[in-house]
Amino acid sequence: MNIGRMFLLGFDGCTFDRDHWLTDAVEQDGLGGVILFDRNVDGSVQNISGPAQLQELTGKLQEMTPELLLVAVDQEGGKVCRLKERDGFGHTVSAAVLGRDDPEQSTAPAAAEMVATLAEHGINLNLAPVVDLDLNPDNPIISCYERSFGSRVGQVIAHAQAFIDAHHAQSIACCLKHFPGHGSGQGDTHLGFVDITGDWQARELDPYRRLFEAGFTDAVMTAHVVHRGLDPSGLPATLSPVIINGMLRRELGFSGVTMTDDLQMRAISDHYGYREAVQRAVLAGVDLMIVGNNLVRSQYALTEGIAAIQELLDRGTIDGDCIHASLARIALLKQKIKGDFPWKSVKPTAQP
Repeated sequence: MNIGRMFLLGFDGCTFDRDHWLTDAVEQDGLGGVILFDRNVDGSVQNISGPAQLQELTGKLQEMTPELLLVAVDQEGGKVCRLKERDGFGHTVSAAVLGRDDPEQSTAPAAAEMVATLAEHGINLNLAPVVDLDLNPDNPIISCYERSFGSRVGQVIAHAQAFIDAHHAQSIACCLKHFPGHGSGQGDTHLGFVDITGDWQARELDPYRRLFEAGFTDAVMTAHVVHRGLDPSGLPATLSPVIINGMLRRELGFSGVTMTDDLQMRAISDHYGYREAVQRAVLAGVDLMIVGNNLVRSQYALTEGIAAIQELLDRGTIDGDCIHASLARIALLKQKIKGDFPWKSVKPTAQP
């Protein structure tokens, strides 16, 4: 059982050598994937300085292991964009701008151009599209960054589907975010506790429901928001069995990979130690943990995370079958990226 596959880690460096801790993380600990950033929070370059450098970096990453490594970025377009024009990549447009027009005229061609760039530079998982509804114009992390396609359910679904189709055409996986909905909230989970109990609307689930019904099975990212109406315990959605195993899995029927938003964001790190956060996320039903190593830096995040999950197994707090199920979903996503299975497949036994 390779628990390391349940982690997607960030790291410092536009390149790396045998002495970099990432080498051992991949070769010895079985790391599932990496998440790349163009800049650190202090403005310094983290992983991406230009097209040729990025191609070399992703090539080296895949050479380290015979198994496909997930290489992820947040390439939404507009203000949330890791492959930036200033670094030699193409121009991108925000979801809010695209959402004003017909998706076949706006999002489809824009996404196709974006995806060509991702594929050329070795990215196989885009942590997008955002399917939050733009319900609060003062929302500091969704509306203010123009990350939503709009306020209407049909509008968001149509543009998200066009975005997803463009990615699948180039064998790149997508991730819907931020479940169960972040667009109505009034805070930023990067900075601390955000309670959406009084703001959230039930229609914020509709984009997920409809896209699942249409066959989407890639990945869904949870939000670090609290909704006491959905889960009276007050746990953030990322750590809530009621919201992930209950609502996302059983009620909405999602069969793909569940992943956290960055566990180092302050909505989590201000209230939970890293080991506890990993354990609570896994018990809630999360398959893949993101540790950005951007807000905080730790070369031991993988070994500590593996130990945290192993402790759950050793104590009998979680059944090994649950971990095997998570690993199977992650493996199937990688097989889809490789072209071994169709994107709408939900079982490893399915034939292309």
